[in-house]
Amino acid sequence: MVTISDVAKQANVSKMTVSRVLNHPEQVRDDLKKLVYEAMEQLNYVPNYAARALVSNRTQVIKFLILEEMDTTEPYYMNLLAGIARELDQNHYSLQLVTRKSKDIGQCDGVIATGVRSQDFDTILKEFSKPVILFGQNDRGFDFIDVDNEKGVRLLTEHVISRGFKKIYFFGIDLQEPFMFARQKGYLDATEANGLPPFLCRVKNSSSAAQQEAEKILSSRKERCAFVCASDRIALGVIRAAQSLQLAIPSEVAVTGFDGVFLDRISAPHITTVRQPVVKMGEACARMLLKKIQENGKSQGHRFFEPEVVIRPSTVCE
Repeated sequence: MVTISDVAKQANVSKMTVSRVLNHPEQVRDDLKKLVYEAMEQLNYVPNYAARALVSNRTQVIKFLILEEMDTTEPYYMNLLAGIARELDQNHYSLQLVTRKSKDIGQCDGVIATGVRSQDFDTILKEFSKPVILFGQNDRGFDFIDVDNEKGVRLLTEHVISRGFKKIYFFGIDLQEPFMFARQKGYLDATEANGLPPFLCRVKNSSSAAQQEAEKILSSRKERCAFVCASDRIALGVIRAAQSLQLAIPSEVAVTGFDGVFLDRISAPHITTVRQPVVKMGEACARMLLKKIQENGKSQGHRFFEPEVVIRPSTVCE
């Protein structure tokens, strides 16, 4: 079996240098790292990560905590999981998926949490002594990764305004959470900048709930209108409402969504939306958490990903 001593001899460096390359590469000069990596490759050396974990008092396990109800018909979480797992795998960490009920099973080195709501900060998150990164905007001082919610909705609202719509409804998710306030602000900023009155509505993140509410509005409409929705699921409900009333999309009713993961492409017509780079965001969550673990819990701040507006037939005729 090839050992660190063998690698050190092959690279003509000390065992301490090899150890640092394996455990703290940022502390080693590039030229020395190159010598060690070349020696490892020549000798087919495979580090014993289990032993390293024991020495460093780590588990090499990251928990992914999902605190909201998962819908198995959408690949949103699969994309997020794929991104997290890909980055962790490159760093020789395993991933454990946990929920509210299973969060205390097993030890870990850190936690990535999503679906966190206001009541969770002083209860569930308070229980964790390990580093935590949130997937989702928050105003409670936790490090997080998210898309720029405000900018995304502002761009969508400006898009339907550019299509000549003067009456624009905002269908938000019925949650008093920072990401939702940010999306609403994007809508309000765009309508105010263009001298248009705001029309705000909050509904459950459900296509059926959105359809019912939209039917009430559309059944008494007197002019063409647009709906800027806080999710593709809500947008799907609005489209169904317009179709049930035999209104033409997008000439009479235009609809935008938010997420761009799945529902936007199975809807007929396809939905103009903000596409979130969920896989890349998952990778970023893992990188941020691993860096936080390496730096003994030091705050990492937050990162907003740029929103990508995807124009589809729900707002523009093919």
